[in-house]
Formats: sequence, C-alpha cells, structure tokens
Amino acid sequence: MSSLLLNLAVASLVASFTAAASNGDFNILSFNVAGLPSILNDNDVPGDKATNAGTIGTLFTKYDYDVIHVQEDFAYHADIYATDDHAYRTATSGTAGVGSGLNTLSNFDWVDFTRVKWATCSDASGDDCLTPKGFTFMRVLLSEGVYVDFYNLHADAGTEADDETARAANLQQVADYIDTWSIGNSVVLYGDTNSRYTRALDGITVFETQNSLTDAWVELENGGVNPTVLTLCDNPSLINTCETVDKVFYRGSKQLSLTGTYFNYESSKFLQSNGSILSDHNPITVNFTWTTSDSLLQSELYGGPHGTWFNDIESIPSSPKTSVITFRGASRLDSVALTLTSGTTFTHGGTGGTSTSLTLESSEYWTSAQLCQGQYNSETRNFYILATTSTGRTLVSGTATSDCTTFTAPTGWQIVGYMGQDGDEIDQLAFIYAPY
Repeated sequence: MSSLLLNLAVASLVASFTAAASNGDFNILSFNVAGLPSILNDNDVPGDKATNAGTIGTLFTKYDYDVIHVQEDFAYHADIYATDDHAYRTATSGTAGVGSGLNTLSNFDWVDFTRVKWATCSDASGDDCLTPKGFTFMRVLLSEGVYVDFYNLHADAGTEADDETARAANLQQVADYIDTWSIGNSVVLYGDTNSRYTRALDGITVFETQNSLTDAWVELENGGVNPTVLTLCDNPSLINTCETVDKVFYRGSKQLSLTGTYFNYESSKFLQSNGSILSDHNPITVNFTWTTSDSLLQSELYGGPHGTWFNDIESIPSSPKTSVITFRGASRLDSVALTLTSGTTFTHGGTGGTSTSLTLESSEYWTSAQLCQGQYNSETRNFYILATTSTGRTLVSGTATSDCTTFTAPTGWQIVGYMGQDGDEIDQLAFIYAPY
C-alpha cells in the first residue's frame, strides 16, 4: 500500500509539473503613483508624498501583484522600493526632468529591457516636454520557454489640439514598435494613456486596429464595445463601469493563448491609514490565464538583445518537418537557415562565413541544438551552433566558447523554426518546436 501511495504521489507531482509548464496565470497592476516633486505638483493628494510612496511600496508587497507597471515614479522612487519586496525591479532612469518615471516591479525575470522616448510631445496644457516621457519594453519569462512582451507607457496629457496630436503620435509610435519588435509574440501593454475612447483624435483604437490587441476593460466591463459616451471615475472608484485613462491591452499568439479573466479598480486597497487617496489615479489590476499551444512551442532566448527582431512562427505551416538545415559561420555564427518539407525556407543573419548544410532523411528530425555565446564589440552574440538530429547526425558552424547551453525539443517534438535578433550575424536566438 505504501508503495502504491508513493507511486501515486510521484505521478501527481509529475503531472503538476507538466501542467505548470503548459498553463498558468498571473496578475498585473498599473498605477500612476503621482511621484512628481511636491514643489512642482501636489496632484491634489493629501499627506506627505514620501510617506505616501512608502505606503504604496508596502501595499505592493502586501498584495504581491505579479507584474506592476508604475508611471510618474520620479522623486519618491527610493521610498517605494524601500518597502517593496518584488524579486525583479527596474533601476530608475532619474527624477523629473531626467527620467521617464516608468518602472516595473515583478515576480518574474525578463530579458531585452528597453526605454524609448516619445518622438513628439506638447506643452500646450502643461510641461510634458520637461521630462523624457515615453514607454518601456521587456520580454517577461513566465515559465521555461514562455515569454510575453510587456509594454509600459505614459502618453502626453492635456486636451488642447497640440496635446491630442502629440498623444496620437505617442500611441502610434508604440503601435509601430509592436509591429517591429513583437512580431509573432503575445503582448500585454498597459499604463497611463491619457486617452479616452470619446476623444477620437487621441487614436486609442490604434492598438485594436493595428496590433490586434484587446482592451481588458472593454472586454470584461463594457460588453466588448468601445464606449461612445464619456464616463468619469471617482477616486477611489467603487465601480468598474467607468472609464479611466489608465488602460490595459493584450493579445495572445500562435504559441501562447492569453485570456483576461478579471478586471478591477484597486482603489480601496491603496489608501492612506486615514482613508485618503495615495494618488490622483485609480490603480488597475487584470488577471490573465495562459496556455501553451499543443502544436508550437519555443525555447528560451540565448545571446544578446541586438539587431532586428525576427520570428518564423507566423509562417510555419501545419504539420511541419525540417528537411534541410543550413548554417554559415567562421569566427562567429553568421547565419542560420532551414527548409521545411513544404518548401518554406527561413534564413536569418548575414552572408559572411562558410556555408554548411545537412539534408535530413524522411524519418529523421532535428531534435537539439547547442549554442555558445561570447562578446564581440562589447555586445553578446552567438558564436557557435551544433545541431543534432534524432539519428545522432550533427551539423556545426562557428567557433565554440566556454559559455554554452543546449536546447532539446520535448520528446516527440522537433525544431522547425527560429526567433531572435540578427544583423550581419546572429545576436540572439531561440528555437521553435513542433510535434512529429
């Protein structure tokens, strides 16, 4: 009996690990923390701003949201971080006039963090050009091989004509960035858009029309319909049916489905001990569930975040099989390519180095790849690749280093595509898997 119970316990443990690798959930919080120096703007929030910032950090720790994006995190950044305990946090880019005020606190690690300044700003209604506002980008690692591209933004404020022109340009800038840097990827975008659906010139629908993103509030609280009548929220808001300028957008991908399951203004959780507000914005939370595809998976990324993003996932046909593997390399890995039995070919990188190829047999599959990385011109690149097939045959290119890792497709799966960043060489690389 004890042996049977032990076997059942082990089976249950294995099943739980399998489930954890293929599905899960996480929640996010978006909060403009009103961190401008009090001498510049008191935000109509009572109390001492440093004390309020410390309270905000304490509540971040208490409620333990998985990925928190903050805006206007300027003069009191250290006070928030002093009382927060999230494992992963961005370093401040500086106070007002120097930094963007955008930061992230997370239970998950990330790669490829980038800060981008707005190309257009307006001082028609305030001092938006005083500080380099913009947006941030990062690929958050939810589980092994499970990434979601996260964006945090703070758009131009005000309702004058120049403000709306600048704000529309801001949102368009993010939408264009998504089209370039999040090809084929799941996306969660949130922050202070300073926009409302009832102001058509803002262009807030660009994320829906251009990037196929869903507004979580519209979906979960407004019947899936963009509002045509202006509604304003109290602060703190006790209802979810009003619209704020703080918004959350998301989409899934062929490799990862995302579903928004819960939306709430967290206002009643973020109050001072006397019941006063901590910020002039209502914080927003959204819960998501995720599930990996049963036909396409990916490995983790390896190398450096340089060059141009590429992702083959949208072009992979159903029931793919790799027929030819081709690499180019010499001192470093210059190019990777493969051809599927359907005739589709994927090629990434440059034309340098020596080309080498391996043609697979009809019952042979590409099942693992070793990559080695190193430094070149102060940037991390992939220097070496070793492909191994299901029959033990290999293909090598580039020069091995002491910093290597091996990616192996799950049992019954094969490598059928690539994603990563390239230029004249392969800077960053991951592999796309499909069953065989």
